[in-house]
Formats: sequence, C-alpha cells, structure tokens
Amino acid sequence: MKPKNLVKLSNIIGTVAIILLLYWVFIFSAIEIFGLRIFRENLTQTFYMSILGVLALMVGALIINIMFNLTRIAEKHNQDGQTVIKWTNKIGGWLLVLSFPIIGGLLYYGDYYTAKKKQEALVQSAASVIEIHKEKIGSFVNYSFDEAWIIDTEEALDIIGKTDDNFPHINVIVQDSVKNLPTYLRFDDYYNGKLEDDILPEKKNFILPSTLEERTYLSMVFDEGILDERYTAHDGRYELFYPYQEGDKIIVLHFSAYQRYGKY
Repeated sequence: MKPKNLVKLSNIIGTVAIILLLYWVFIFSAIEIFGLRIFRENLTQTFYMSILGVLALMVGALIINIMFNLTRIAEKHNQDGQTVIKWTNKIGGWLLVLSFPIIGGLLYYGDYYTAKKKQEALVQSAASVIEIHKEKIGSFVNYSFDEAWIIDTEEALDIIGKTDDNFPHINVIVQDSVKNLPTYLRFDDYYNGKLEDDILPEKKNFILPSTLEERTYLSMVFDEGILDERYTAHDGRYELFYPYQEGDKIIVLHFSAYQRYGKY
C-alpha cells in the first residue's frame, strides 16, 4: 500500500476512534451525573470501565499529533483536494456538535421510559396486594396505636413482602398526632421492638420523614379525601403513594423500589 493511502487510512481509523471515544465519555458522564437508568446491568458495568477513556484520550491525542505530521509530509507531495477536505471537516464538525444534544435527548427519554414502566409495575403491585390480601389491608385501615395492631401489621407486611422476590418494599402510612401535633406515622416489617412488657414504643419513633411536597399530598388525602396516587422517580429510587379507603377510614400504602440499572 502506498504511503499516501496509509496516511488516509490511519486518519480515518484515528478520527473514527476519537469520535466514538467522545461519544462513549459523553454518554457515561451524562448517566453518572444525572443518575439516568437506561441500560441493563452488564452494559452499565461496561460503561463503568470507561474511566480508561481518560488514558485513551491521551493516547488518542498523541496519535492525532503523529497523523497530522504524516499528513503534512503527504501534502508536500500532493496538494489536491484541500478545499474539499476543509468543507468536509466543517460539515463533519457541525454534525458532531449537533449529535450530542440528540444523544442526550435519547438518554433522557430512555430514563423517562424506564420510570414510566416502573410506575406501571408499582401500580400493578398495589392492585395485586389489595386484591390478594384484602383482609390484611382491611386490618390496616382499623388503625389504633396499640400492641395488637402494631404486631399484626408488622407480621402482615412481612408476609406480603415475601410473596415475590421482585416485590417492592411496602409501608403503611396513617394520620395521627404526637403531643397534640398532627403528623403521619409509618409502619413497616422492620420493627423489632418487643411488647411483652405491655410498654408501647414512643410514637415519635414511627414519624414519617417527609418532604413538603409529600406532606402536602398526604394532607390532601387524609384531610380532603382526594385519593389520587402519587409517583416519583429520582436517581434510581421509585416511590408510589397509593391511598386506600374503607368507609370513612383512609390509609396510604407506600411502595418503594431501588433500581441501580436500567431494565427496559
């Protein structure tokens, strides 16, 4: 192969390699910085290895330097096609710049799609819990802060949670007051307190840590009777607040799941 053809081939290979590496680093950075959940586990783990891309960029810079020197040597023997190359480089540069927001948009859409599919899964889980464990859910509604209710709720949630390996974590949220201050209490299957001595734990230990938006939503549910679901997704954590009413009594089933990788 002629030296001129070798220079052209090395330019093509080097340019394509550098562009692909830029895309690789851009995608990896967007996923890590914004906590996007797009790719399945194996592909995500492959992206984690792209830290080596920093070293590859350094090697790429050296290769580009060598290629430009080879190109200058080649151009001394042949000045043809310089105008075409300049125009081609300008168009290619614009295409490269414009492709990054397109890729970014696709990544965000993939994360949004994963969140929507997770929402559907959580809503189906909530409906399934109510249908299969209707009697237990009914006992949750008859809330009273006493030994029997706390133990029965803990055991019921433990049984429900063990029904399916992929089942999300579930809590029961009720409205109550602590020292005459209205608040919301959360009960789950992790309570390890012993009530054999008939001494109840303090209510403050069950207070639900919440944001202003969550408290506003819970107020609408318990005080105004608005039984709309509330779903949030952030950085791989998915939460669903699912109100349930029997007569004039209301509880909120809180489903949560964490997903390190994308799935859909």
